[in-house]
Amino acid sequence: MTDTPGSRRVGFARGYANRAYQQLLFAFGVVLFAGGSWLVALRGSMYYLLAGLALALCAWLRSRQPARAAQVYAGLLLATVVWSLAEVGIDGWALAPRLLFWLVLGAGMLASWSRAVPRLAAAATLGAIGVGLVAHEAATPRPIDPLLRAGVRAVADITSAAGPAAGPRGATALTHSAATADDSDWRYYGNEPGGARHSALDQITPSNVAELELAWSYRTGDVDTSLQVTPLKVDDTLYLCTGGNDVIALDAATGRERWRFVSGAALSAAILKACRGVAYYRVPGVTGSCAERIVTNTIDARLIALDATTGRRCAGFGTNGEVSLLNGMTDAQGRSLPGYYYVTSAPTIVRGRIVLGGWVSDAQYWGEPSGVIRAYDAVTGRFAWAFDMGRPDRSTEPGAGERYTPSTPNSWAPMSADEELGLVYAPTGNTTGSDYYGALRRPFDEKYSSSVVALDVETGRVRWSFQTVHHDLWDYDVAPQPVAVDLPGPTGVRRALIQATKTGEIFVLDRTNGTPLFEVAEMPVSTTGAVREEHVSPTQPASIRLPSFRGPDLDERAMWGLTPLDQLWCRIEFRKARYDGVYTPPGVTPFIQYPGILGGIEWGSVAVDAERALMIVNASRVANYARLIPRAEADAQGRQPEGLGGHYGQRAQQGTPYAVSNPPFLSPLGVPCQNPPFGTVSAVDLDSGRLVWSRRLGTARDSGPLGMPSLLPFPLGTPNIGGSVTTRSGLVFIGAAQDRYLRAYDTESGHEIWKERLPAAALATPMTYASRDGRQFVVVAAGGADPRIAARSDHIVAFALPRSRSSRAH
Repeated sequence: MTDTPGSRRVGFARGYANRAYQQLLFAFGVVLFAGGSWLVALRGSMYYLLAGLALALCAWLRSRQPARAAQVYAGLLLATVVWSLAEVGIDGWALAPRLLFWLVLGAGMLASWSRAVPRLAAAATLGAIGVGLVAHEAATPRPIDPLLRAGVRAVADITSAAGPAAGPRGATALTHSAATADDSDWRYYGNEPGGARHSALDQITPSNVAELELAWSYRTGDVDTSLQVTPLKVDDTLYLCTGGNDVIALDAATGRERWRFVSGAALSAAILKACRGVAYYRVPGVTGSCAERIVTNTIDARLIALDATTGRRCAGFGTNGEVSLLNGMTDAQGRSLPGYYYVTSAPTIVRGRIVLGGWVSDAQYWGEPSGVIRAYDAVTGRFAWAFDMGRPDRSTEPGAGERYTPSTPNSWAPMSADEELGLVYAPTGNTTGSDYYGALRRPFDEKYSSSVVALDVETGRVRWSFQTVHHDLWDYDVAPQPVAVDLPGPTGVRRALIQATKTGEIFVLDRTNGTPLFEVAEMPVSTTGAVREEHVSPTQPASIRLPSFRGPDLDERAMWGLTPLDQLWCRIEFRKARYDGVYTPPGVTPFIQYPGILGGIEWGSVAVDAERALMIVNASRVANYARLIPRAEADAQGRQPEGLGGHYGQRAQQGTPYAVSNPPFLSPLGVPCQNPPFGTVSAVDLDSGRLVWSRRLGTARDSGPLGMPSLLPFPLGTPNIGGSVTTRSGLVFIGAAQDRYLRAYDTESGHEIWKERLPAAALATPMTYASRDGRQFVVVAAGGADPRIAARSDHIVAFALPRSRSSRAH
């Protein structure tokens, strides 16, 4: 070859690129060797140490014996494929970080291809097969088994989903706790007082759902809050609230605004700016102004009644249409701090009583405002009763200078009711101010925390309660709305209450007395690792007949990441922490909480298809990496309660010996440290307790490393917030996932048969109704979420069949 300036420049460039590639190999090798050595010292896998040595050897051989370096790399790739398959089998998402990185990094070895063809070709071929498996497995929807603990009978052939059935499933179809006044309406937060989220409408079917089109959309104008509302539909009007507590009435057929009430809610102090729903009430025997009213509660602690026709305040309700919810809500020091108490869930109206609890800021300080549950007259707004756990014999309001008992378990999630029984079912959290430290709790805290409590709607007295977590040290507050359905039994209909939980357990209780209808056993759990002054319950309730939706227990092989580097980081962190399965006790050394504080099952709860006796469950699988921080250390870090010099994320637990740190267990690239799926949607047969199908909920399209969307349309299963709705025709509609889609699944088979792109993620529960001309609509709030997770929006979106198609279906 002629030695020319151009050839010299090319040779120099090649030499520079080769040296840079060599240094890159060496750097990765050093990192893997160092991290792998640490992992081995923690009794973890030796793979990363050996891979680091092999990579460093490749770097050393690169400038001396390039073909030999390629052969070593081929051996590393071959060993990696074998190791990966041995660890996780054929699982595309689990294989991806183990294989793709090495194939990309090995591209630079092609310069040494000629002298290493046989070995490198074989390894590259095997690697390509591995990549093909990754892509195929990631792109193929696969059934996902929830955890089936010992004692639950095996699930029969869930990998082959059943086809659509003709008519009801099982021996007898279920019935709901109460019917709606009109099947075309959606008059309660969960469509009926019992919250089953099932509609009798059947115009949209599995055979025509693919024809759904955008019917209308409405923008609330409020993009600075969380839009998580499920609207109500009464007659020809849709009612909803914004995250800032404005109430809006829309024409149900066109989406045109009829009126808007501007609440003027003070937003600055509220950590969670959300309103998940309003309530409708018709005053018996009354006509005219406010005979029909919309009741809403606000994030600055007010209860407001509006005329359903005009949106004007109901003058006879409280003072100028509103009631303050701050009476008696001072803390243990007599302070009324903004943002420490307010209501985000829709109020519950039963037998003319408005019943509500409230959100009390988590884990900030011992002595926070009370978790009292109160009732008010739906016509006048007058106080009716209070359930204050620390004052069980006093249902009246506190007198001058008095307060409701501070730091009691609160009830912030949606409630449900049984009009006939005169009961309201309140899910409760744990003792506010000390979520991860229980030594200060009182007997009444221990009795009612993390429970479902049945209250007499006339008196506020407890009829019964059932505890889902004993001495809750993990913030496993009961977030899902209780669901009332009637189950067929050998001696007749059994009035049931289904209580899902953040732990992934689902309890089925007799709603008249709280006794389990499906067997519940006490499961032994770990008690080691807690701080000296703490006591830990040695057992926790487990629902034996139903599968658990907490996900399989973690181990080192379950650690994930986008590359071997962040996967190694996750493995090291896992080995450094204590993890004894679910209910690992909190302590001053790091521990893994799984399920994390998102759940399991969140406030979206479950939906029940009565015709098919199927329960639809969407759940999340994301761990938290937590530890208790001794008070001296917390003070040195400046951890203070929100509003007192700190912020909500600090979890100060002031007034106790420990603050707490409990961030999600994420890799340095911001992805969960355990294998996907991170969210599922499933169906359970309520006749047999059998898991019928389970699917990953959500794709990777709108999520990815460092908060950037990956644009990958493969089913991943994302963390989810919100719930589902079922229809008589055999459809499940759900948003909830982090990608921007509303989906429809075939209720019987679990096949995804329709999805539509939304302006933002629909982290809310959809609803369905029929307009006066018989056209069925499906409506969801596409509001997005925390900007770090998904873009926010202010859209209410409605879908329907084309008018010509819907008129034929009708």
